Amino acid sequence: MIQTGKINELEFIRKTSLGLVLGEPGYEVLLPFPSVTGDVNTAEPIHAFVYMNSDGRLMATLKTPFACVGEFAVLEVIDQNDDGSFLDLGIEKDVFVPLREQKRPMRKGEKYVVYIYLNEHNNRIEASSRLAPFIDEGEVDFEVGDEVELYITDPGDLGYNAIVNKKFAGLLYHNELYEHLNHGEIRKGYIKKIREGNKIDLSLNPIGYSHILDSKEVILAKLDENGGSLDLGDKSSPTEIYKRLKISKKAFKKTIGALYKDRLIEISDHEIKRIPKA
Repeated sequence: MIQTGKINELEFIRKTSLGLVLGEPGYEVLLPFPSVTGDVNTAEPIHAFVYMNSDGRLMATLKTPFACVGEFAVLEVIDQNDDGSFLDLGIEKDVFVPLREQKRPMRKGEKYVVYIYLNEHNNRIEASSRLAPFIDEGEVDFEVGDEVELYITDPGDLGYNAIVNKKFAGLLYHNELYEHLNHGEIRKGYIKKIREGNKIDLSLNPIGYSHILDSKEVILAKLDENGGSLDLGDKSSPTEIYKRLKISKKAFKKTIGALYKDRLIEISDHEIKRIPKA
């Protein structure tokens, strides 16, 4: 059965004046000629995204949407009316967010984290910025240290909430951040801890010794750029360290400790110096 809001594997059935008719026994969709690229091979199954147009007809497109039904996405508002907002889905048809599904009023030109779902009453693709009901609370398949994609949502008392890999919810703690994050920002993150109940703690910095190795290279490069010294040390503030090196103070102290043991630097309260090679 053809799934609306998903990428389907469809067979070529026939050609019409409007485009190619694709589908499977008992179900057909139209791939309009403007959407047909020159490399379409009708002798093989065609992978196409299926949606319903404004006339209520199922259509296909070879464009890849920013998200499919059942996924979270960061989308931009491109139009509005009295009933809701229209977001760019990356295909010929925009996705509609009814007013009742807007956690806060949306504004044209701004981006929001939304969940893509299928309206069960009319089979149309819609979106919601009320995210909580759609969070996957099942078993997570991450390990500590895994790199993930984060969609930053709203800040809470403990930190910034984020959608992890378009599916799960996670948290970036305020006391481990040294920068402001914006709703709808897409960031690379790392799994820091998975707590009871599959609650995910996140970090913007890599976890483990591999991060120390990376940080070593960063600090040594900065030292070389600055003539062998850097006005950062044990007593430097976390904010200044992050601003200059994009790492936390904890990671900074571990890294300069490792460099000191390797006899590559000298350390003082507010400065580190490169030890000249013998």
